[in-house]
Amino acid sequence: MAYATTNPYTGEVVKTFPTATAEEIDAAIAKADATFQEWKKTTPEHRAAVLTKAAELIRADHRRYAEILTLEMGKLIGESEAEVELTAKIFEYYARYGAELLKPRYLQAEGFGDQDVALVNDPLGIIFTVEPWNFPYYQIVRTLAPLTTAGNVVVLKHASNVPQSAAAFEQLLLEAGAPEGLFQNLYASHEASAQILADPRVRGVALTGSEAAGATIASTAAQNLKKATLELGGADAFIVLEDAELEKAANWAVMGRHWNGGQVCVSSKRIIVEDSVYDRFLELYKEGVAKLVAGDPMDPATTLAPLSSQGAADDIVKLIEAAKGEGVAVEEIGAPVPSQGAFIRPTLLTDIPLDSKTASTEFFGPVSQVYRAKDEADAIHIANSSPFGLGGSVFSQDINRAQKVARQLDTGMVFINQPTGVKADIPFGGVKHSGFGHELIDLGLKEFVNEKVVVVTDIDGQF
Repeated sequence: MAYATTNPYTGEVVKTFPTATAEEIDAAIAKADATFQEWKKTTPEHRAAVLTKAAELIRADHRRYAEILTLEMGKLIGESEAEVELTAKIFEYYARYGAELLKPRYLQAEGFGDQDVALVNDPLGIIFTVEPWNFPYYQIVRTLAPLTTAGNVVVLKHASNVPQSAAAFEQLLLEAGAPEGLFQNLYASHEASAQILADPRVRGVALTGSEAAGATIASTAAQNLKKATLELGGADAFIVLEDAELEKAANWAVMGRHWNGGQVCVSSKRIIVEDSVYDRFLELYKEGVAKLVAGDPMDPATTLAPLSSQGAADDIVKLIEAAKGEGVAVEEIGAPVPSQGAFIRPTLLTDIPLDSKTASTEFFGPVSQVYRAKDEADAIHIANSSPFGLGGSVFSQDINRAQKVARQLDTGMVFINQPTGVKADIPFGGVKHSGFGHELIDLGLKEFVNEKVVVVTDIDGQF
């Protein structure tokens, strides 16, 4: 795989980077291991100081960091700036709460005192992280902040089209006072994952990416008896019940499906609407989508970004053609998109058979699947028919009703009256083909620790 910055709006190859050799990878692991031997002895407060400084630095220079994101993967500059701020908030969350979350947990065991049986959180060592291009900083910090707070160190293989984002993040940590080797960015090939996970100094892997990438990494990790967490694809259900505020729901659906160019694992990809309000909702939704403006992602007036690459756009076109072949109704919405840039015109898919390949496909771009549900039960059935189970949302003016529907969805996250969101202090994770494991808050903090039992007793004799 070739690491290169290619501007998705102009098609210009801005800069290329050499792929790491096997010797360079081994040297990086050796450096990481040496750093771990010292970092694991530091206090949570010391680690928090590094994260706090990183938050200050990235926020102080937010425009430069944001422009790197827009240059490399094409997201709107406003969305890039929002990602920078979210990154700072995640740093700050673990700086603020990490020490408290890592305190020992005392168990009430028969025959022992209140603090005689403890669960302590020991770091494991080097954790290999594999991250995607759609949120180049957020995806890193979502694992790095909890991992380093717990005392681990990180070796990163980022997506090949965001090499400057990865390098900028590594430099940020060094400037924040992190020791060399705490976080290393490697321009490693896909094949190099086998070398990395086979090394006994590497204790686990956290991947965010496609189903195929997750299956490969999980298999390699299993062969080496290493723990893995996987955050994979999603096809979030966006359920509109008959008592929803339709204009609000339609506005949220436009945003939820098209932010980041529709390239979000928790994007509102499958819009499911009760029959009695379907026609009116669809009318409002199409009006909203038609207002999107495709153009230069650096221009604040642009509201629809190009896809991350021309290859990604070509893949979407193939999926749309395949949907037509299955008898799905296909309708383009809004003005034609510019010929310059990796754009896809917003596209609406309706009359989708639930047993079709289209119904179980993740469209990573501005393509909306809209389903007509007979009633609430049918909406739940359609939502759960997907092989994915990452996020979802339910729109209803009756919050109790929406909460009951949410509990029946086979998914990791459900938001009521808004699309699935990403926050610094709300956990992230899915089920089914969307992966396993959690990130953020205490759940992410303890994915890669040894929750060791330490028992104190002065009892003489035998068990």
